Amino acid sequence: MTTAPTYFAHLRFLFGGALLFATSWTSLAQQSVVREWNELLLDGIRNDLARPTVHARNLHHWSLACYDAWAVYDTLAEPYLIDVTLPAIEDPLERRLAQEEAMNYASFRILWNRFLNSPGGTGTLLTMYQRFAEMGGVNSFQSTDYVNDGPAALGNYIAEQVLAYGAADGSNEANGYANQHYQPVNPDLFIESVAGNPMLAQPNRWQSISLSQFQGQSGIVEAETPPFLSPEWGNVTPFGLPDSTKSLHFSDDGWPYPVWIDQGAPPLVDLNYAEGIDDPYTWGHSMVLRWSEHLDPTDGVMLDISPASVGNVDPALFELEFTEYDQFYNWENGGDAGQGWDVNPATGLPYEPQIVPRGDYARVLAEFWADGPDSETPPGHWFTILNTVMDHPAFESRWMGEGTEWDLFDYEVCAYFTLGGAMHDAAIAAWSHKGWYDYIRPVSALRWMQGRGQCTDPELPNYDVTGLPLINGFCEMVAPGDTDFPSPADVDKLKVRAWKGPDYIANPDTDEAGVDWILAELWWPYQRPSFVTPPFAGYVSGHSTFSRAAAEVLTAITGDPYFPGGMGEFTAPAHEFLVFEDGPSQDVVLQWATYRDASDQCSLSRIWGGIHPPCDDLPGRRIGLQVAEHALNMARAHIEANAPCPADLNQDGFRGTDDLLVVLASFNGAPLDGGEDLTGDGFVGVDDVLAFLLYFDLNCE
Repeated sequence: MTTAPTYFAHLRFLFGGALLFATSWTSLAQQSVVREWNELLLDGIRNDLARPTVHARNLHHWSLACYDAWAVYDTLAEPYLIDVTLPAIEDPLERRLAQEEAMNYASFRILWNRFLNSPGGTGTLLTMYQRFAEMGGVNSFQSTDYVNDGPAALGNYIAEQVLAYGAADGSNEANGYANQHYQPVNPDLFIESVAGNPMLAQPNRWQSISLSQFQGQSGIVEAETPPFLSPEWGNVTPFGLPDSTKSLHFSDDGWPYPVWIDQGAPPLVDLNYAEGIDDPYTWGHSMVLRWSEHLDPTDGVMLDISPASVGNVDPALFELEFTEYDQFYNWENGGDAGQGWDVNPATGLPYEPQIVPRGDYARVLAEFWADGPDSETPPGHWFTILNTVMDHPAFESRWMGEGTEWDLFDYEVCAYFTLGGAMHDAAIAAWSHKGWYDYIRPVSALRWMQGRGQCTDPELPNYDVTGLPLINGFCEMVAPGDTDFPSPADVDKLKVRAWKGPDYIANPDTDEAGVDWILAELWWPYQRPSFVTPPFAGYVSGHSTFSRAAAEVLTAITGDPYFPGGMGEFTAPAHEFLVFEDGPSQDVVLQWATYRDASDQCSLSRIWGGIHPPCDDLPGRRIGLQVAEHALNMARAHIEANAPCPADLNQDGFRGTDDLLVVLASFNGAPLDGGEDLTGDGFVGVDDVLAFLLYFDLNCE
C-alpha cells in the first residue's frame, strides 16, 4: 500500500469539535473506489492549469461515468448517458464488486485522456496508473463487450461513450479548449511597468493583464498574457439546465453567445454622465478600493467572526437592484447583512464568539476561498468540502435526509453525480455571462477611474464624472508639500488608504505589505504579483455561482442546511497560512453554521481580495440557486427513476383528489390496496390522512 500525499499540511477542517485533516487522500484502505478516484482527480486538478470551466467539466464527466457504472446494476436508478440493460445481480457483495470494477476502468480511461497533456500530467498519470493496477485494472484489457466480458468491459464502454460525448459537447476539447471567436477590445494592461491604466479604450469591457511571468492559481507558470478563459463556454452542453433558461445573443458578425439564466447587463459607466458615488459603477468599484483598507491587522478593528454574528443572510436580498446594494453590503466597514445564529442546533448552545482582527479575517478569507496555489479550483473545492462532510462521524448517509441510511458507497456515487452536474452547469451559466457581457475587472477599472480624476467637486482640479469619489481619510488629492508624496508631479493626483501591494514584500515569510497611503494609480488587488487577477471577465462571479449552487446541493442531499455538528471550521495558523505575505497575526478559525454561510463568505472574499465588485456577486448567487434546482431535479430523476411515489395511489404521477378518495375509502380500517397506509402501522386513520395532505397537489418527482 502506498503512502498518500497530503493536501496542505496546515489545512484543517473541524466539524462540531471533531478535528479532521483534509488530505489529498485519507487512508486508502478505508476508502471506496469512487472516493479514491475522486481524490485522484482532485489531486490531478491541483497539478494542472487553473481552469475552473475545464475542471468543472472533468468532475462532471467523471462523476456521471461512475454513476452510470453504479446505476446499471441498481434496481431503482437509471443511467444518465448510456443505454445499457444487464441482468440484476442479487448478491450485494457481488454487485458492489461489479460496480467498483466498472468504475475503476471508466475512471482510469477518462482521466488518463483528460490529463495526458497536463503540465503536471506525468506525476498525475503515474499515480493514476498505479492505483488503477492496484485496484485490479489491466491496461491491455480493451474490450467494450460488456455483455460477454463483464464489468471491466462495461467500464471501458462507459469511458468510450463519455469521451465521445465530450468530443461533441461544444467545449472545443479537440483544440485544447481554444477560443474560436472571442477577441478582447482593450489593449493589455502592463501593470508592472505602467502606473494607472492610460491605454484602456472601453471601461466597461475586460482587459488582459500582461506580466513578466504569469502564475495561475494552481501555481503553474503560464503565458505572460494569458487569454480569456472559456468566453464561449455558453455553447457547452449542460447537465440539467433546460433550454427555457437560455437566452441567445449574437455578436455583430453572427457568432452565437448563449447566456444561461441571463441576469442582464452589469452597471455600465457613461463617459458623459455619472452620478458620483451614487452611480452603481462608481459605488461598487469604490467599495472594492475601500475594502482594501481593511487588510491591516493592526488598525484596531476587531470582529466576532463566529456564527453568532456571521451568516444567516436572507436570500431575498439577492434580488436587490444595483442601486439598492447599500442595503446588503457595508460599504465602509465591510461585511454583509447576515444576522448570525442564536444557537447551534446540534448542541442547543449559543455559538461561542471568536474575536479577531478584521485585517486577519479579510486576508484569510481572500486566500482560503481564492483556491490557490496548488488548488483544486472552486468546483473541486466543494468536492473537498463534501468529502470532509461525509467523513464526519455524525454524518448520516440518508439520501435527501430521508429514510434509512444508505451504504456510504452508494451515497458517495449519487452525491458526486449531483454535485458534479451542478458544478458543470454553474460553469456554463457563469462563463456564458462572462463571455457575452465581457465586463471589466476592478484593477483595470480603478486604475482607469483615478486617471480620470475625482468625481466629487467640480471646483477642484481634475474633476470628471467618471473619477473616484473624494472621502476624507480614505481618498484625497495629493497637496503641495505632502510629505508622503513629495514629488511635484504627484500634486493633485489621487491618493488612497489601501493595501500597499507586492512591492513592499521582499520575503513573504516575514514581510507584510500593510495598509497606508498610496497613489491610486499604483493600486493592486490582494493577490500575488505573478497573478493579479483571473484571466477572464468579472461579471458574474464564478465563485459566487459555484459556491451557492454547491451549498444548495449539499443542503438538499444531506437534508440539513447545517454542517455536521452544527458548525464547520477551517483553521489558518498564525504566521503560516498566508502565501504572499506574513500572516495572519494570530490563529484565525473560519466558521460556518450552514453550507450557505460558507458560500456567502466565499462571495465576500472576492471583494476583499480585489477580484470582484459587488455587482458581480449577487447575480452569481442568483444563478447558483437556479443551477442547483435544475441539477437536483435532473439527478434525482435518474437516481430515483424507479422509486415508488408515496401517496400516488392511482399511479398517474400526481397526488390529488382521486388519491385522497382512495385513502378515505379505507379510512378507519385496514388498507384495501396497501398504499393508503402511509404511516406503515397497518391501519388507515387520521395520521394517514394528515400524511397524505403533505403530498396533496404535488407531482411525483
